[in-house]
Amino acid sequence: MELKGVEVIWNNLDYLMWGNFPGGIALTLIMSVLAIIFSTILGILTGISLTVAKGVMRQLLVLILGFLRAIPIIMLIFWTYFLLPVLFNIDVPAIATVIFALSLVGAAYIAYSVYAGMMAIKPDQWQAAFSLGLTQRQVILYVILPQALKMMLPSFINQWVSLIKDTSLAYVVGVAEFTFVATQINNRSMVYPTEIFIFVILVYFVICWLLDFTVTRIAKR
Repeated sequence: MELKGVEVIWNNLDYLMWGNFPGGIALTLIMSVLAIIFSTILGILTGISLTVAKGVMRQLLVLILGFLRAIPIIMLIFWTYFLLPVLFNIDVPAIATVIFALSLVGAAYIAYSVYAGMMAIKPDQWQAAFSLGLTQRQVILYVILPQALKMMLPSFINQWVSLIKDTSLAYVVGVAEFTFVATQINNRSMVYPTEIFIFVILVYFVICWLLDFTVTRIAKR
């Protein structure tokens, strides 16, 4: 990167970090963490439901998950932003709608990961657990789910990384996350787009790598 390009980044570093708080890298991290937490909880619960549900209820669940996985995230963010206020007759902040949309999409993918992990457990383990007198809820919580989650952890990490990158789509409803702020700086300078967006790439890489590294290390311990 050219020296002047680096200087532009350095002079605007505070704005890149915080924006008009909340914004910038800070807002990207906040949205990422919340979307990861909500999508993981909802995805695990939905994955369990997908495993045990039968009949019409299961078909309805499959239909909803299929819809969420098929629709482009940018469209879901856009329509969530305009539909939630209409449905609930309240003013929903743009940041909340982005987190909501990302959580739904992330949950749909995580649900199928959980379902695949639970179905991969040998039937003998289900039968052995039931023969000990455990209820279905106890079998799932104490025997099946822990094994499934351990197997599906790499898939979870991939989905979490995707959620972090997808926060950049929040620009469609005017949320000033990191990419949006970097674009504003680029539009003002009009001379160093390469340097500015290489910096953006590096920051996303560091965030995603730290997530992968940290979770993997914790899992190994």
